[in-house]
Amino acid sequence: MNKITVSVLMGSDSDLEIMKGAIDVLNNFGVTNEVLVLSAHRTFEATREYVMSSIDRGTKVIIAGAGGSAHLPGVIAAMFPLPVIGIPIKSKSLEGLDSLLSIVQMPPGIPVATVGINGAKNAGLLAIQILATFDKELAEKLNVFRSKQKDAVLEKTEKLKTLGVEKYLKILKK
Repeated sequence: MNKITVSVLMGSDSDLEIMKGAIDVLNNFGVTNEVLVLSAHRTFEATREYVMSSIDRGTKVIIAGAGGSAHLPGVIAAMFPLPVIGIPIKSKSLEGLDSLLSIVQMPPGIPVATVGINGAKNAGLLAIQILATFDKELAEKLNVFRSKQKDAVLEKTEKLKTLGVEKYLKILKK
C-alpha cells in the first residue's frame, strides 16, 4: 500500500474545481496524495474514522477546503495533531468571507493554517514547504520552482521595458 503524504479533503464535490489547484501542485512535485469528499456535518463519523486513521496510513499534512460555515478544517484539526491547512471556498451569499472567518478564527490550541479564499494552489505549496523541512529532495524541487518563478517575473519586466506599456498590454490582451 502506498503511503499517503497529504490528504486533500473537501466538504462537497462542488469544491473539487477549486481544490484541484492543491492537487495539481502536489502531483507536480511528486507528492503522494489522497482526495476525498467528507463533510464535518453530514458524514461526521466517516470523517472522524478517516482522520483518526490518517497518521497510520502515512498522512503528514491534511488540506481541507470548505465553504459556508467551513467547519471541516477545524473539526479535522481537533482530531489530527499534525498540520492542517484550511482553504476557504468562495460562497454565493458572502463571497467566501464567511468561510475565511470560520477557518481562521480557531480557538487557541487548535490551529489551522489558512490560505486566501479559493487559495488551493497556495495550500498545496504550503504543504510542500512543510514536507520540505524533512525532505531534501522536495526542498530542492521547491527551490527550483521558486527560481523559475523569479526568472519568469524578471523576463516580464525586461519585455515590458523593451516594448513599453501600450504594446505590452496589447500582447496581454491576445
